[in-house]
Amino acid sequence: MTAEQTPDPDLASRRLAAESLAKDDPTGWFEELYAAAGEGKAVVPWDRGGAHALLTEWAETSEFRGDGKRALVVGTGLGWDAELVADLGYDTIAFDISPSAVEAARQTHPDTKVDYVVADLLNPPAEWRGAFDLVVEIYTVQALPIELQPAASKQVTAQVRVGGTLVVIAAVRTEVDGRPVSDDVVQGPPWPLTRAAIDAFAIGDVRLIQLEKQPSPSDPTIYRWRAEYLRD
Repeated sequence: MTAEQTPDPDLASRRLAAESLAKDDPTGWFEELYAAAGEGKAVVPWDRGGAHALLTEWAETSEFRGDGKRALVVGTGLGWDAELVADLGYDTIAFDISPSAVEAARQTHPDTKVDYVVADLLNPPAEWRGAFDLVVEIYTVQALPIELQPAASKQVTAQVRVGGTLVVIAAVRTEVDGRPVSDDVVQGPPWPLTRAAIDAFAIGDVRLIQLEKQPSPSDPTIYRWRAEYLRD
């Protein structure tokens, strides 16, 4: 596929998402996108060819090392973020609802130590609940329609064990006069997160301990949240 033939990845993903939503299947478009990408007919818009820069920076500046602890990465993508977490020494599981995404991650990293599995964030395996010392969520919740985001955020948080850490990286909802635009104005995917949505990860005994709002590494006019939480 030439550059001229490659469709705009954001437009393509929005078209697939709209078709899935019309069929009352808000997550079905992930498999369609990854399957098409595997055939060279689409581009995954959030694939960076490496771990997210804000996660890399967090790993380099934090003192977190796995030393046999367990980590969960939400949304495999092509596995770059999960591989970084595994390189920190964590026994890492990365999951995606798309079988094609999981297979692509395995093929991209044939010598991986990561356990790539198919699972649904909105209905994850029961044995994962409270089982992980580190949970990393990057761009998955924002890829879901706004009405599903509270349930998704709750499930992300539920997988963190006592004493464990949650790291969330997400796009910041566009603001006008210092206030985020209303839900009905946002045309996704993605459906970027408001500060209230970031706060929603801090439920029960999970508290927000650090929040940064940084320019996107690829576009300084767009901002990203990087939030760190701790379960007491």
